[in-house]
Amino acid sequence: MFDPQMELLITVFNDVIARLDATPDNPAPWMEAAAALGAAEEDDEDVQLAVECKELEELRSIRDGWLDGSRLMCLHDRDVLKRAMKAYRKSLKITVLDAESSLGGGPMSGGKPSDICGIRPPERYPIDVWNELARQKRLVDVGQGTFELPPGG
Repeated sequence: MFDPQMELLITVFNDVIARLDATPDNPAPWMEAAAALGAAEEDDEDVQLAVECKELEELRSIRDGWLDGSRLMCLHDRDVLKRAMKAYRKSLKITVLDAESSLGGGPMSGGKPSDICGIRPPERYPIDVWNELARQKRLVDVGQGTFELPPGG
């Protein structure tokens, strides 16, 4: 079930497109796409029209535009990505502060600077969100589920 607070519409559309490529006459993917649009309260008329009219090629074109940057991502997905980045930065900050407060010697010392530059992102967001942020170069995937901010980020 689509969780509009944590998941991306583009992920739903990727799944819908793949399922429709396999079985074009199946109405279930279109119903799922419509339900996700409604849950996300997305008001992009082009997307709504493509789903309502069951235009697979139009939906594919919209999705491809989002992926190659020629079309602005839908407002819902931009909001989810913004919240995820905020959660990531907060988790990273807390992790660094925790490491700095315990690296130093005694309880009266100021600690030592931490060399932590990446963390496993908060699990409340699915991996697709973190992969999308890495694809957009807002995070760097360093492997094993760890992401870090890009240089200068």
